[in-house]
Order: sequence, then C-alpha cells, then structure tokens
Amino acid sequence: MRSSVSKIKNILITQPKPSSEKSPFFELERKYGVKLDFEPLISIVPISGKDFRKQKINISRFNGVIFTSRNAIDHFFRTCEENKVTVSQDTKYFCITEAVALYLQKFILYRKRKVFYGTDGTNKSLFDVMSKHKDNISFLYVCSENQQDNNIVNWLKSNNCDFELAFMYRSETNDIKKTVGDKHYDVVCFFTPSGIRSWFDNFPKFKQNGMVVGTFGENTRAEAIKSGLNPEIIAPQPKSPSMITALDHYLAEHNKNQK
Repeated sequence: MRSSVSKIKNILITQPKPSSEKSPFFELERKYGVKLDFEPLISIVPISGKDFRKQKINISRFNGVIFTSRNAIDHFFRTCEENKVTVSQDTKYFCITEAVALYLQKFILYRKRKVFYGTDGTNKSLFDVMSKHKDNISFLYVCSENQQDNNIVNWLKSNNCDFELAFMYRSETNDIKKTVGDKHYDVVCFFTPSGIRSWFDNFPKFKQNGMVVGTFGENTRAEAIKSGLNPEIIAPQPKSPSMITALDHYLAEHNKNQK
C-alpha cells in the first residue's frame, strides 16, 4: 500500500459508502479527478436493552445527554425504546458538531434551546457550551463500551460534574485484508481511534512510507500519532469542519503546488 503523492489518484475513506450519489464525497471525485474507495474499519454492535440494564443506570435521572456521533444517538433512542424509557421533553443535548446535532431531528422536535454544539467541532468548543450549563445538569455520556473520549471524561471529572458513562454499543474490527491489502492509496482518511487500531490489527507491519493520512477528531489524531503515523489532513478545524472540506482544501493546495 505504498504510494507516491506527486499526483493524488486513489483515496481510501474508512467509512461506509454513501447511499446517495449526491454525496459531497462524489463531488470531490468529479472536481479533482480522483478515485474514492469506501471501506469501514469497524462494525458497531448494539448492546441489548437487557445487557444495558446490568449497568444499573437510570436514564430518566439525567437531564443532559452528550453525543459525539450519530451512532451514539441511534443507540441512545434504541436503548430507551427497548427499556420503555420516556425521554423528557426538557432534556438538553450536547453534541460535538452541528451535523451530529441536526441528526437529532430524526428522533426529537429540534429546538435550539435544548440542543447545543460547539462552534468548530473541537472538544474545547463543546466544553465552552457545556460549562454554561454544568451547574444545573446531570450528564449522561453515551459512548462505546470500548471507546470513550478521555478528554470529555476528564473534563467532566475536573469540573465536578454529576455524570455517568452509558455503554450502549461496542466497536469490532473488520477484516479488510482482502479488500484493501493489495491496493495502492495515496491518501487514507481515518475517523475514530478504534479505526486506527483496526487498521493496525489488519496490517501490523504497516509503514506510512509517504502515504498522506487524514484524521477526524482530536482523539483520532492522537491515536494516529501514537501509532507512528503523521497526519497531514486534519479535521475539524475552523475552515475545515468536516473531512470533506479538509480533503477539498488539501487537494486544491496540492494541485496548485504541482503546477
């Protein structure tokens, strides 16, 4: 999977392929003449309502819920339904990005006075929002059984917040050796720390060797660096709130420099 970045041709997006041909990812293909492959590195496995009850968490006690992904939202409302929990209309939701916040419209009547998100998709901007409410909120942080955001947990602890971790799903490594192992990619984009770990589970001797690495989220970037990778495409940032915009900016700059 070694690559040369003199001309970027092949990009691996480590997420499921978008179902709509109108996805901005496909616009990048047309705009820059590149080929995008999609291959999820992890599978999300639900923790059943029955197994969740073993955590002995009273969901109704919490008037604030923290979401860092759409998966977390899906599994929160699934778990509530399985356990016949009615979520109060006064519950406040704290989301890592606007895109995650807007996904709540699938489940609730979206009102800005109860849905909050950071301005630029970083943990810091999320903490800025949460700090305005922390004295009156009991936080439920919905997360994977084998992946939590340590920065969020540490912030909740250091600010003496009333909070609980709610494990409603877990991630499992996908075997991608046959579908990805013999291909050459100039750019690979990662979205979660567990995705990085899955990559090295599949390719334990992997060396970057000039391949361009993109990461979404502070923890994903930290895991990449910990694993010996050098991320060059980084999101979210003020001018690149998504991986799509970060890729767009990188490809535009790269093509300009090649001329």
